[in-house]
Amino acid sequence: AYVEYADAVSQRLGDRVKHWITLNEPWVFCYLGYGNGVHAPGLKDVRKAIQSTHHALLAHGKAVALIRANVPGAKVGITNNYQPAYPASDKPLDGVPRREDQAAARRVDGFFNRWFTDPLYGRGYPQDILKEFRLGLPEFLQGPLFPPKIQAGDMEAIAAPTDFLGVNFYSRFVARHKKGGQPLNTLQVKPEGTYTDMGWEVYPQALTELLVRLARDYPAGELYITENGAAYPDLLENGEVHDPGRTKYYELHLEACLEAIRQGAPLKGYFAWSLLDNFEWAEGYSKRFGLYYTDYTTQRRILKDSGKWWQEFLRG
Repeated sequence: AYVEYADAVSQRLGDRVKHWITLNEPWVFCYLGYGNGVHAPGLKDVRKAIQSTHHALLAHGKAVALIRANVPGAKVGITNNYQPAYPASDKPLDGVPRREDQAAARRVDGFFNRWFTDPLYGRGYPQDILKEFRLGLPEFLQGPLFPPKIQAGDMEAIAAPTDFLGVNFYSRFVARHKKGGQPLNTLQVKPEGTYTDMGWEVYPQALTELLVRLARDYPAGELYITENGAAYPDLLENGEVHDPGRTKYYELHLEACLEAIRQGAPLKGYFAWSLLDNFEWAEGYSKRFGLYYTDYTTQRRILKDSGKWWQEFLRG
């Protein structure tokens, strides 16, 4: 069904659109949609959650050649949401970092990041996460784990050559080993620091390290930040919205991008999330990410201070 959809859309818009993202954030719609029911379609079925990750990547792979056939000169890629994983005990204890937390961070990295990136570049699914799934332990989403069913030719299709990799980044995951923790015997720790209205830590260093790592570990070609931004509890006062936290977030993360470029990452573009306050998945209209404030009663749009900062920044 997805391939038919991609065929129809690329034929219809291919004379105007040359850059194509096949899928956005497959981790989110697979695990949060099929695994714990937070997002649509609201299912709580671990088997379907894991299997849907494979089907999503397969749909991507099959669409790549089709889009190129329909759109001469097309640039095609996929966008993953990335959460760089760090061990909770990153400071040495008796000269040696705590190995259990290091292993927990490795599992989180495999679950969020490597599972969706390794197969795109011909490596197949990470063996350590396949092993975790094969254990069949009820440690994630209150149900047993199962590796996906894979048919002949699937992995070759998933690894179709692409032109770029889209990167959605908001924060990091600080992992501590905990038996029965989610996901995969881990607990997410929240260190002292600054947090957005989503409860996400502001840690731009992770973006630099992520971009450098992707460039080093994968033949991704061009990298694009396809989402980066922050939600804050904005207030409309006298026709203005003062949001210094969001402005600071963008300043710090643009600096992080520049540092990644200095270290050799082929970062070619950056998209702020988002232009205006809008419907945010299961959060509905309760979380505001926009550079424009949306008055949902009147539909009036008001440029926030962060949007004004962007104007000045882009003017140089």
